[in-house]
Amino acid sequence: MFRGLPDQYDRLAEWLSFWQNRRWRAALVDAVAAGEPRLVADVATGTAGVALALRARLGADVVGFDLDEGMARRGLQNVRAAGDAQSPLVARSPAPGAAKSTVVALAVARGEQLPLADASVDALSFTYLLRYVDDPETTLSELARVVRPGGVVANLEFAVPESAFWQALWRLYTRAVLPLAGLVTGGGPWYRVGRFLGPSITEHYRRYPLDWTVGAWERAGIGEVTVRRMSLGGGLVMWGRRK
Repeated sequence: MFRGLPDQYDRLAEWLSFWQNRRWRAALVDAVAAGEPRLVADVATGTAGVALALRARLGADVVGFDLDEGMARRGLQNVRAAGDAQSPLVARSPAPGAAKSTVVALAVARGEQLPLADASVDALSFTYLLRYVDDPETTLSELARVVRPGGVVANLEFAVPESAFWQALWRLYTRAVLPLAGLVTGGGPWYRVGRFLGPSITEHYRRYPLDWTVGAWERAGIGEVTVRRMSLGGGLVMWGRRK
């Protein structure tokens, strides 16, 4: 589904979200930063936007994982643009104000089966992931597995507005405007994604309401779960700490 998207992803993700994507990412990074991690895993890293933001904000080493090789390779280009590449899927770039050069490493991997040892990272972020996995609860347990006790786990996801008024406008935008805007600005691949996005969000929350999701986080061993709705309810940032 992501074939044909990577080259325009960073630009169109901002345009088609009315520049809300960057606000949501900043809130995600704020949540991770509260734990002052030195090593962060970023799952569903895509073009490495969150990974680079974490590195810049925290001066931390970041390892990003994505299932789609095309997105990961575009992410590598973005990381290389911020520093000097060291190996095919590893790049090093200096964090502003940091005492050392930090590493952003990217790898192709599934969020349901991370190539990391138990409790091996200080924090973990994941973005737009749970709609794409067969078993969100099992995936959450796998994400929590690799985080040390006390480490922050944070997530950014689309959401459905609670207000009937804003939900009606959201449905109009996601069902009608978004596919056409994607076609005009990005061509066929973005039209297909535009048609997919709204129904996929609605179906996900029909099957897995927010209360269920909070419970799944807790069952996975993540406590102190906090939920922040953003942009009239169209964005959702969640975070908690590994028990």
